[in-house]
Amino acid sequence: MTQKTTLANGIVVITTENSTADIIAGRLFFRAGSCWEPQEQAGLSHLLAAVMMKGTQNLSALEIAEKVESIGASLGTDAATDYFLVFLKSVTKDFLPLLQLAAEIVRSPSFPEAQIELERRLILQQISQAQEQPMTVAFEALRQILYQDHPYAASGLGTKETVTALNRADLEYFHQAYLRPDNLIVSISGNITHPQVLELVEQVFGAWQAPPIPMPEMVWQPIKHQPQERVIHQDTKQAIVMLGYPAASVYEPAYTALKLLSAYLGNGLSSRLFVELREKQGLAYEVSALYPTRVDTSAFVVYLGTAPANQSIALEGLRAEVDRLSTTTLTREEVQKIKNKVLGQHALGKQTNAQLAQTPGYYEAIGLGIDFDQKFIQDINRVTAADLQAAAQQYLQTPYVAIVSPNIVSPNND
Repeated sequence: MTQKTTLANGIVVITTENSTADIIAGRLFFRAGSCWEPQEQAGLSHLLAAVMMKGTQNLSALEIAEKVESIGASLGTDAATDYFLVFLKSVTKDFLPLLQLAAEIVRSPSFPEAQIELERRLILQQISQAQEQPMTVAFEALRQILYQDHPYAASGLGTKETVTALNRADLEYFHQAYLRPDNLIVSISGNITHPQVLELVEQVFGAWQAPPIPMPEMVWQPIKHQPQERVIHQDTKQAIVMLGYPAASVYEPAYTALKLLSAYLGNGLSSRLFVELREKQGLAYEVSALYPTRVDTSAFVVYLGTAPANQSIALEGLRAEVDRLSTTTLTREEVQKIKNKVLGQHALGKQTNAQLAQTPGYYEAIGLGIDFDQKFIQDINRVTAADLQAAAQQYLQTPYVAIVSPNIVSPNND
């Protein structure tokens, strides 16, 4: 059972009761992910998430770590595309002090300069390492040509240039602008009732008042649909071939059908791409599809890793499998099989208290509400083969193409 209440200061409180274990997990969602960053400050929310755990007005990084570890709890922060997150978990008796610690980290981070520089160096190392991974390079290239000036174009890590330019004032502004009570969803699951959760949240956050200044508005830049191809040569022994199609946001009617099509093509060893391109044709070292849930325009992506000699035929194979969805109606058995797979994985994603806190909190944070979980299941069951074909015909026509292939070596070189 999941319940929701909005407090006087704007905090949304969600409780999912689950008494199977004496553990409570919490998620603090803020509508403030990487897509809220200006292009010239890409990576800001990721750096903020890293630095927030490194000190408050009253506690050092070591003291925070000792408080968490002394009760065997977990506490951390994360920045995603469409939200900023603080996550916590402990046994029931220790949850109040852990929530109080989380509140202190959220409300009064100290942003020590030394820690900012340390986390900056670590992130720059991550960026350098990512640039050596062909799959990551291909995703980066596809995202840039597909999204252009849209906020989704930027990597959550940022670039070497943007991360190097970030400073303490940037962190303080982003923190003050978005991490505020009227932008907060507290989602808690465990051996606790909704009234008890309300009492805890009121005790910890009730006096926190929103500043009088309104939050900056999100401005979504329209995507100019101009499919193109980008080829990047890199020191690699395999080629990465990736196709991307601008696709429905989570609010659009075709969202559920595209989720099913993505699973049909690339989810597991029995998926269409795996069977046809890897098992039957031997074209792929790895092959898959993905369709992330997004507040604004998403992307339907299929990709594979192959031998350089097979790059062209692999590209044709991927195109053919996606094109087939528009011209071939799936059988009733195929549709039911993929529905069972998606619904089964959906159910498996809601077993632990951490998952039970994550799911409704996430849906609320992206504006869908806590009832979306059941709506998604109902929508899956209603999808027909005709709906799947119509979604493919609407969205999966002309792809953006990103390819990473080995460096071209001149025949004159020794």
